[in-house]
This record gives sequence, structure tokens and C-alpha cells, in this order.
Amino acid sequence: MSSPAPAPLTHQPLRGFFLIVIATLLFAYNDTANKLLLTEYNVPMVAAIRYIGHCLLMLALVAPFHGREMVRTQRTGLVIVRAASLALGSFLVSLALQRMPVAETTAIVYLCPVLVVALSGPLLGEKVGLSAWFAALIGFSGVILIARPGSGLDPWGVAFVLGNVAVSVAYNLLSRVLARTERTMAMLFYSALVGAIAFGIFLPWTMHGAAPTLLQIVLFISLGVSAWLGHYCFTQSYRYAPAGVIAPMSYMHLLWAGIGGWLVFGQFPEAIALGGMLLVALAGIISAVRPRFGRRPAQLASEDGLTEKAG
Repeated sequence: MSSPAPAPLTHQPLRGFFLIVIATLLFAYNDTANKLLLTEYNVPMVAAIRYIGHCLLMLALVAPFHGREMVRTQRTGLVIVRAASLALGSFLVSLALQRMPVAETTAIVYLCPVLVVALSGPLLGEKVGLSAWFAALIGFSGVILIARPGSGLDPWGVAFVLGNVAVSVAYNLLSRVLARTERTMAMLFYSALVGAIAFGIFLPWTMHGAAPTLLQIVLFISLGVSAWLGHYCFTQSYRYAPAGVIAPMSYMHLLWAGIGGWLVFGQFPEAIALGGMLLVALAGIISAVRPRFGRRPAQLASEDGLTEKAG
């Protein structure tokens, strides 16, 4: 049986930018809805319903059109590692959201894109200069201001979100690596399937609590929908721009998360933490504009190694 022809990578940064903005808006909604549900239900149960819903949506709406393409992969091991990284990251950030505000949690999570930019050179062969490491230093400084001693943040919450950062770096880098050979729908399906199995097997022991209200039922359903659409846009964005460009644009999540935490929970960061968030965002901006100066689009495409491959 022949392997599926991979979708080619192309250099269309504006399309990649649009997709990552939509993805971050959906991710911020998912975080806010997740935190709201975690006030009543435990983390494994909420995660199981999210991933099972995500998986069922793909089987119902995507499988009839994509068929076997949804399960065919060329590097199945890496696809599963990427999916496991996402599931573990979701679990860790949910534990953090139980203990910390949405905005502060998201700000620390977004140390990840700076690390992706810095590591995309040695690990992916993409061009990285001193400005990327300068951005990483600024990002770390921002995180220190947010999670400084005396900030009032739960130490365990900070530890959980830093664990999320570590696995998210692996997820981001693997997204770029696998975009060269794997289909978007296959990567999305395996992400949903691995999470559904990992959390679903514990559902008989974790499903407890009060019967959900109509609003909570809607929130549970929306977790799967927003996760599916968000990760579709996220994965597609890596087909149109390199990791060093897409990753910093993920900082839009900071804005959406801050708005969501303020509107739903009335949580607004204190001045020093807000300054840390601005530093993290500044690090993302530096990383984002770094590749744009002094190079023509053709040069950028060449440096990013954007080539089409036959199946």
C-alpha cells in the first residue's frame, strides 16, 4: 500500500498569521471554559470529555470525507509522541488553571514560543540569530516577574504550568517537523485519539459530581469543538510559515486569555505581573519581526527549507 502524498509546505505568511490568530482565540476560549468547569469537576473527567468529544466530532464529520487518509501516517511513532505531548500538556495546564488565574497561567505557557524560536535553529535547521536568544532572555524575565516570590501564585500551579511549557516545546517542534510528511487531518485525529484513550480509560473512576446544568453541558460540548477547530488552524498554520514566525504569533493567546479571565472571573493581573506579561509579549514581537528584515520572500522560503515532496 502506497503512503499518502504529503501536503506541501508553502511560504504564505499572511495565511499562516490569520490561522494562528483564529487558533489562539479558540484556545483562549477553551482555557476559560475549562477553568469554569474545573470549579465543579475534576481534571481527568473534564479532559476525557474534551478529547472524546474531539475524537467523535472527527469520526462523525471528517472521516466520511477523508476516510483512510485520516489514519495513514509515514512517521507514526512521532505522530503519537506529538499527540501524547498534547495530552500531557492539557493535563498539566488544567491542573495549573485549578490553582491560578487564566491570564497568568497563559502568560507562563507562552514562554514556550520563545523557546521554540531559539531551538528551531539547532533542532530544525531554521535560521536563528542573536535576536532570538535576546527575545528568549526577555521572555524569561517576564515569567520571573509573573511568578516571582510574593506574587501570590500557587507554587504547585507554577510547577504544573512550567511542565506544560516543556511538553509544549516538543509539541510545537514536532508540528513543524511532521508538517513536511503528514496530513493535517491525520495529525489531528491521532491527537484526539491518544487523548481520548489516555483519559477515557480512567473515566469510570473519575466521572463523579453533580449533574451538569444546561450551560455546563454546552461548555462540555464546546471544549471538543473549540479544541478541534483550534488545533486544525494551528496545525495548518505551520504549512504556510516556519516555526520561527508562527510560534511568536501565538502570543495573541495572551490578549484573549486576559480578556476572558477578566470578563468571566473578574481576575485582572496586578501591575508587576502585567509588566511581566508585556515583556513576554515583547519577546514574541521581537521574534516575529526578526526574520522579516533584509530578506526577500524567495530568500525566506529557501532558508526555511520549504520544498514540495512527491508521495
